[in-house]
Amino acid sequence: MDYISYIRSKVGHDKIFLNCVGAAIVDDAGKVLLQKRSDRKMWGFPGGVMELGESFTDAVKREVKEETGLIVEVERLLGVYSAYSDEFPNGDQAQPILLFFLCKAKAGELSVDDEETLELRYFGKDEMPQLVNRMHIDMFHDLFQGGDQVVIS
Repeated sequence: MDYISYIRSKVGHDKIFLNCVGAAIVDDAGKVLLQKRSDRKMWGFPGGVMELGESFTDAVKREVKEETGLIVEVERLLGVYSAYSDEFPNGDQAQPILLFFLCKAKAGELSVDDEETLELRYFGKDEMPQLVNRMHIDMFHDLFQGGDQVVIS
């Protein structure tokens, strides 16, 4: 049983903290890779929930590989996002604590797994699609505002 299933077996749909990761994978043209998620049919950054025993960087590498087929190297922390609430399609509620990393694709090829990912596409700063929630919208804007400072929200 994975960590989230275990916790949910104890608390049901009640709000919990989720330790999450997200990846900004930027191509040579300056566009960022987004994933159309199968659970909500909207776009978001590749990423997900940490498993017990994982570091944040191990989690982001695993999630990106599962959701995109790419093997990435973590370059740096872009932001920490914690001031958000979310409700999932199944009724689960959470306050995510998400570390957002700039990652570079090192190997692999884009592939859609159909379980979590419906589509993968690169978007420029003026091409933002409908994103899954306010946190992803803020992450998108923060990414393209640039700068070397880590965003803390």
